[in-house]
Amino acid sequence: MSDIRYVCLSDLHLGEEDSLLTNLQTASTKTDPSKPSPVMKALVACLESLISKNEHQEKKPTLILNGDILELALTTTNQAAMVFERLIELILPQDGKLFERIIYIPGNHDHHLWEVARETQYVDYLETVDPGEHLNIPWHATNLFDPAPVTAYLLTRLVRRFEHLKDMVIATAYPNYGLLGAEGRKCVLFHHGHFIESIYQVMSTLKTLIFPDREMPTQVWDIEAENFAWIDFFWSTMGRSGEVGQDVELIYEKMQDPEQFKKLLSNLATSLAEKYDLPGWGDRMEAKLLSWVLNAVVDRMAGLERPQTAKELSGDAETGLRAYMQCPLREQILIENDRNMPADVTFVLGHTHKPFQKKKNFKGYPQSVNVYNTGGWVVDTVDRRSLHGGAVILMDEDLNATSLRMYNESDNPAEYSVGVEQATHAGEEEKPFHHRILELVHPSEAPWRTFSETVARAVRIRAQNLRARINTRS
Repeated sequence: MSDIRYVCLSDLHLGEEDSLLTNLQTASTKTDPSKPSPVMKALVACLESLISKNEHQEKKPTLILNGDILELALTTTNQAAMVFERLIELILPQDGKLFERIIYIPGNHDHHLWEVARETQYVDYLETVDPGEHLNIPWHATNLFDPAPVTAYLLTRLVRRFEHLKDMVIATAYPNYGLLGAEGRKCVLFHHGHFIESIYQVMSTLKTLIFPDREMPTQVWDIEAENFAWIDFFWSTMGRSGEVGQDVELIYEKMQDPEQFKKLLSNLATSLAEKYDLPGWGDRMEAKLLSWVLNAVVDRMAGLERPQTAKELSGDAETGLRAYMQCPLREQILIENDRNMPADVTFVLGHTHKPFQKKKNFKGYPQSVNVYNTGGWVVDTVDRRSLHGGAVILMDEDLNATSLRMYNESDNPAEYSVGVEQATHAGEEEKPFHHRILELVHPSEAPWRTFSETVARAVRIRAQNLRARINTRS
């Protein structure tokens, strides 16, 4: 029976103070990146328990990091980098690596890592072209099934700081990465998930509003080419803008509490009205008008996927997922696979912080697609949300997948328990790989029980810290 060949994680948000994998100082809300967090250590212990039982393969699994691994929007680069180093110390120790290689697929919060990689790649390309020859435009996407993606330069330099890893290379792919089975019948596709939300294609939308005769892009490289600057600016660099970045984090946090955010908007509107007095208008009227405008913006922002708690994917996200699967992603598969669509397709995304596994039907695919969401590892709100949680997607060498559901948020510590779940139709038989992982995971025993107790405590502490910051910072 085949063993674990691929392990996929996303949305670790390393460096951010609300990430469960960022260590906090004792009895403090401040981070301590010199040590791994208790949840990070417990998670790696669980992975080690599974991987150590791989009996039939010589190489260790490949780790696929599917976006928002480093937090670059709400913290500084050095903080994120140091917490990433703590993870590397645990998963790639000198006396026994857990993984053979790492593939990094940037998301929206670490999009700048892709910019660093692709721009360095282009500089390297320039050295291969003689003066006077035609220069290609910079590439905005990697090939889907390319066995040798672009080097993740920043992350590679970080891991090479360790003597025993001085020859290691972390590869990066963006925005999609695919694994194709030996006979071409099966494939697993990875995408962080941000392009299922319209806000990450806002520049393309603006273009069609200004120029109605122009259509929305349908190729992944065109989508990225039109929107990369917007994604990079707002979602992946603001946290590194000194005190401005801290203010952006305050606004983001207060958005999670409607009452606190309305208070923040009211104060902002009053301040703006006093500073920019309009002839014939009183400060109170101006403040009301500005509050109305700002609240209208908030209502639009409330449509973002992560705050939606009614179901695993909101209606807008379902529409976006369907559009992405049926057009740009499907077209990239066909272009790179001689117009052949594999019969068995699995799609793995994160971004929403709400893990799930379901079979979904999309036009242009021969049969139902196995859709897995890896969830996230950051506490977004002061109130626990049962759909929010984190999962690890495991795959064997035949590209069979199953979800290791590590936790879902709850007010009751007793409800934190690790589970193993598979995307299936009602009545469909369990795959052998799924059944094997089920046999290896014992939620009531160590290290699984230890993890559940640790993550329940960490969620509670970070929710309390978040509430305190929202109520006291101004």
